[in-house]
Amino acid sequence: MSKLRTLAVVFTLCLLALSLYFFWPGRPVKVAIPEGAGAGKAAAELKREGVIISATWFRIVVKVTGTGKRIMPGEYTLRERMSAEEALWRLTHSTYVSSIRVVIPEGWRMEQIAERLEANGVTPAAQFLELARAQKLEGYLFPSTYHLKKNMPPQEVINLLKSEFDRQMLPLFSKGFPQGLDERKALIIASIVEREAVDDSERPLIAAVYINRFRRGMPLEADPTTQYALGYWKKALTYKDLKFKSPYNTYVIGGLPPGPICNPGYSSISAALSPANLDALYFVADRKGKHIFNSNFEDHKKAKRRVEEAAKTEQQ
Repeated sequence: MSKLRTLAVVFTLCLLALSLYFFWPGRPVKVAIPEGAGAGKAAAELKREGVIISATWFRIVVKVTGTGKRIMPGEYTLRERMSAEEALWRLTHSTYVSSIRVVIPEGWRMEQIAERLEANGVTPAAQFLELARAQKLEGYLFPSTYHLKKNMPPQEVINLLKSEFDRQMLPLFSKGFPQGLDERKALIIASIVEREAVDDSERPLIAAVYINRFRRGMPLEADPTTQYALGYWKKALTYKDLKFKSPYNTYVIGGLPPGPICNPGYSSISAALSPANLDALYFVADRKGKHIFNSNFEDHKKAKRRVEEAAKTEQQ
């Protein structure tokens, strides 16, 4: 009989331990799982916030259940001392995600960002734009993937985008700037590079051309600045477009425009801070996704003719 009692006590204690493990009413905790986070990153974040006791056990549960690829990024409201099993269940079921995934691409102007935010129900476009323009934040609304909420105050969204810019770019800025540039000028150059470059490897080359022209006091004559001045990204610019009077149109003004023409990404800003060692002053698109660079205007004209002739031959 005593053995039966002992077994009953052990069984009861096991049930109690399991109940505490799975249903302990811990303090609510907000946890953000970043884009692309695998089981390891998710486990580390949950452990850091006190949601789970063992990151190792969480990874084991993920492996056994084969749910690693189902972990969804976003913001979750969880509890302290949750079981790894329950935490994983919540991270793999959209019911528990309390944020909206919004992608802000590199090279977008603030109007485009505002439209996407409103389309996703995050914040009104008009109010966002009014604040962003008043604070002169073109160039500082960092392109990335964000997990936002519905009906956020526009200033709160702006603060998130600007804080991401500071987090990623201030370490680069702390290393200094090329001769003749400061943070604002480098960002303006980067924004032009962002709209010009197709191949990532050419970003430092394009940055070098514009910096060379700026240092020599030459007009930048950058098509994207004309597009920005026109108010939209017009593809085929006309001669009349190039003469459009605007402080942003570098075909009619000398030096740099008064501000960035888009919100550049990390690669373009990095290129403006570390341009290629290149003396070129001109480049022309080769219609294959790259450019031909020249330091001599006559050579530049020849390169343009070759590109045009090749295009005509392809059309025949």
